[in-house]
Amino acid sequence: MTMASRREPIILAIIVAVFLAFFYLPLEAPRFQTSLYEALALVKWYAREHVILCLVPAFFIAGAITCFVSQASVLKYLGHRANKTLAYGVASVSGSILAVCSCTVLPLFAGIYSRGAGLGPACAFLYSGPAINILAIVLTAKVLGPALGIARAVGAVSFSIIVGLLMHLIFSKEETARAGASAALPPPEVSRPLWQNTAYLASMVAILVFANWAKPLSETGAYHAIYASKWIVTGIASIALALILAAWFGVRARSMGLAALPVIALAIAFRSSPLVPFSAGIAALSIVLWRSQGEAREWLDSTWTFTKQILPLLLGGVLVSGALLGRPGHETLIPWQWIAGLVGGNSILANLIASVAGAFMYFATLTEVPILQGLLAAGMGKGPALALLLAGPALSLPSMLVINSIMGTKKTLVFVTLVCIMATITGKIFGIFWG
Repeated sequence: MTMASRREPIILAIIVAVFLAFFYLPLEAPRFQTSLYEALALVKWYAREHVILCLVPAFFIAGAITCFVSQASVLKYLGHRANKTLAYGVASVSGSILAVCSCTVLPLFAGIYSRGAGLGPACAFLYSGPAINILAIVLTAKVLGPALGIARAVGAVSFSIIVGLLMHLIFSKEETARAGASAALPPPEVSRPLWQNTAYLASMVAILVFANWAKPLSETGAYHAIYASKWIVTGIASIALALILAAWFGVRARSMGLAALPVIALAIAFRSSPLVPFSAGIAALSIVLWRSQGEAREWLDSTWTFTKQILPLLLGGVLVSGALLGRPGHETLIPWQWIAGLVGGNSILANLIASVAGAFMYFATLTEVPILQGLLAAGMGKGPALALLLAGPALSLPSMLVINSIMGTKKTLVFVTLVCIMATITGKIFGIFWG
């Protein structure tokens, strides 16, 4: 029997399964109707709150890393032969500075991984970005108690390094082969000093960080002061980016000036809707780069490549996540009472269920705290709560789909499994002493 003929029964089974699923589609069931609505509502919310402000800047940063950050620099600090303390330190600190959600960190992870970063440091960065969020940790301590806040901080920092080291050890043979391939590549040509590339990337990172600066609970203090002036800082960083592109990257100053005029006009006209001028700025930058030559156009092409690879998978994952679990406070196919009932107490099973449920759920930055507040009130144990806090913000169904497309199914399964197992064990230990 040929390989093609062996596949025919499988294809037939898939066709029959899809047909039966549509044939018996429970359109009249209220829960099914609610799940469809919540799936679309979550995608709509995600598109409004995350795509323009978070993902698009992240795509541009990832494209810039691919085009302008030399492979030698990445290999020096994050590569296979880099000093391990330096590599994992840089990876974990870089992620914590960005403080983005599990989806926004993906383009950045893809960028450094494609430039030759070792699997271990790259995975440490992948975990640390959404997990080591200082504001989220402070909010956790304030709302859920100091013990959970401190445990989350210690666990997240430790996890980023331990998960990275374990990924390196498990796939050491593949990493050795990949290191050999990287070493065989010719040294890249350096077209500008490192400090210029650093300033260029720093301006985009500032745009990403300050445009997404979350509103703190208190209306006093440094965090609130930064929040109150976030769009001013974002505007200054945008002007710095425009000047850098004109001065060092061959983009015509006249083109940047003309592109800035409508953005400034919209910023004045829509002071209460900063998303309008922000979107116009992205569109204007894209047009300028599209009409440019050389490096600037390569940057846009690289950004578009990451967008095509990642965005459809993310939106599809968010759609499925919304259908299964809905938004906070909106129940769909999987009732929240089931989760709360399964994660009471401090058994290994309860912690495992909490970590796996958290890994598949989608948490926007800071939303995990009010969700957990409700689950704790419904009877969730403190150990499982910590397990969910350690697995949830760093993973989600949408992010798993994208990670799989970047480093393959095997590595993705191992990465997800490590995070869930470590979260389960940590939650169990925490529950014994502080449950």
